[in-house]
Amino acid sequence: MNQEQPIIPASPAENLVADAEGLAELFHAPKGQVGDEISAEGGRAASKAGQWGWALYEAARDPNVLFQIYIISPFFATVMMSDPVRGQIVWGQITTYSGWIAAALAPFFGAIADKGGPRKPWLAVFSAFMVLSFAGTYIGVPNSSETMILLVGAIVVVNNVVFELSNAFHASMLSGIASHSRIGGLSGLAFALGNASGFLLLILFFVTLMAPGAQYGNWLPSAPMFGVDATTHVPERLAGPISAVWMLLLAIPLFLFTPDRLRGTTTWWQAMKGGVGSLHRTIRSLRHYRNVAHYIGARAIFNDGMTGVLTFSGIYAAGTFGWNALDMTAYGIELSIFAALGGFFGSWLDDNVGSKRALFISIGGTAVSFALALTMGPDRVFWFFPVDPQAAPLTPLHVFSTWPEIFYLIMLDVTAFCIVAGYANTRTMMARIAPAEKMTEFFGLMSFSGTAATFLAPMAVAWLTWWTQSQRGGMIAVVALLLAGLVWLNWVKEERAVAV
Repeated sequence: MNQEQPIIPASPAENLVADAEGLAELFHAPKGQVGDEISAEGGRAASKAGQWGWALYEAARDPNVLFQIYIISPFFATVMMSDPVRGQIVWGQITTYSGWIAAALAPFFGAIADKGGPRKPWLAVFSAFMVLSFAGTYIGVPNSSETMILLVGAIVVVNNVVFELSNAFHASMLSGIASHSRIGGLSGLAFALGNASGFLLLILFFVTLMAPGAQYGNWLPSAPMFGVDATTHVPERLAGPISAVWMLLLAIPLFLFTPDRLRGTTTWWQAMKGGVGSLHRTIRSLRHYRNVAHYIGARAIFNDGMTGVLTFSGIYAAGTFGWNALDMTAYGIELSIFAALGGFFGSWLDDNVGSKRALFISIGGTAVSFALALTMGPDRVFWFFPVDPQAAPLTPLHVFSTWPEIFYLIMLDVTAFCIVAGYANTRTMMARIAPAEKMTEFFGLMSFSGTAATFLAPMAVAWLTWWTQSQRGGMIAVVALLLAGLVWLNWVKEERAVAV
């Protein structure tokens, strides 16, 4: 791997951030230039079809993340289990197990992705598991049995783990298919396509299956398409299969057009052994880079807090306000718009106030806005202001028609905006403080630390929800993680370390 350009596997939420400058560079490349260049690894760069195939793989996977946040997890907690509090506990346990397994496997599979030969065979295996696990959530039904809940939970665990592992193999292909000057553009294209495809599929889901029959106007069908009966929750059950078909179709160009690394002399075992040994040496070297170590620790904490907001906000909204799948789809569409805008805001903020101040604004904004959102309830606004839950709707819309819902939505718009700005700022901060000679090494460690800490938020939310028997009580854990990460960030200086 090229040692001057870090290749950073992105989390699902980070895929909402697009590198606009690099994207423009890619689109305005002279005709025929892409494919005639030398890749960052020294070989021939991929053709335009090969590079677009790589970028489309991000667009293939990402819609399922949005469906899981806004459709599948609320359906699991409020319809399959018919108990939002217990549903939030169980969903927290599911994501905790996913985090443990992904953290245990990430160093080994990351080493294989880096040095273990061709990546596409591994991506083919992971893609097959993703398609099957995406589609498998269809088996969940209202008031499911304990066996069915366990089975769907296991399917979601498989989904989350293979999604996470596929990140490393997909990201590690980038330096072999694009020139050094185009890595940013191609990475930005993948991020943009991932966000756009998820947003588009949510829109199609809303227009064809959720909004018909809700009396929004004559421009919509009078009933859900394909003969689907919305009263039996079939649209929610179809969310997984729809994203599975999308995954299957959009992943094909990568396997057809994107070149792969040739098989080398290094075996899987040698690659894993060498990669784990390298990770161990990097961790030990942190005693010489205390400032970077503080940042990696702080980032692992507040990053998991941000991911916790994304993971549980759908379940919380559905359980607190009784939102159905129509409400949740509209909610997901709106938040996706503000999330995309937040990526550009994060870049602007970083350039104007510096990375550390930008992090305090974006992460602090996430903590404050989400904490305020938790003070909303069907009968109150900002906790102290009572509202009649039986009052007439404020708007003719079939969604978000009470003051608590409107204020909750506004607070979550701000939260989504700040979260994605924060994701943008975290990467820039590492680029500012890590020693230039070890940039790839420390970006890899930051990525690993994020994966290793992914169980913190779901485990804390599950435990606090059980202890308080309250969804709101459980979500306090997320705010606490955000604030704890910010407190730790105080010890970080925005200055570049010197390699030793």
